Amino acid sequence: MTTKEKWGIAHIFSSVNNTIVHITDITGAETIAIASGGQVSDKDMNKGKPFTAMKVARKAAEKATASGITNLHIRIRAPGGIKARIPGQGAQPAIRALARAGFRIGQIEDVTPVPHDTCRKKGGRRGRRV
Repeated sequence: MTTKEKWGIAHIFSSVNNTIVHITDITGAETIAIASGGQVSDKDMNKGKPFTAMKVARKAAEKATASGITNLHIRIRAPGGIKARIPGQGAQPAIRALARAGFRIGQIEDVTPVPHDTCRKKGGRRGRRV
């Protein structure tokens, strides 16, 4: 007896302050599971940390396996735009936790929004005065 493969997409948003794992169906239109750092940690300072990201990914993975997802494509996103274009420290542990949860990983791509002609950063003409 063969098991039917069902693909999904794991959207991982990773910034310095938080990690959000959002698993959708293959079209990206219907949400299957979503979890964020605030749901697994009671301290704000821990929301962007690697351990919290692993717990977030595990929580989302449990919901996704319950709905029958077996394989995942992964899309990693940093804040982007005029903010950081490098994902936070929770991105890699989240991917590792999804792989350990038993999903077969398809493709991993970076979908950070990159401006083609950057907007002005906040802070004014003289920058941020401390």
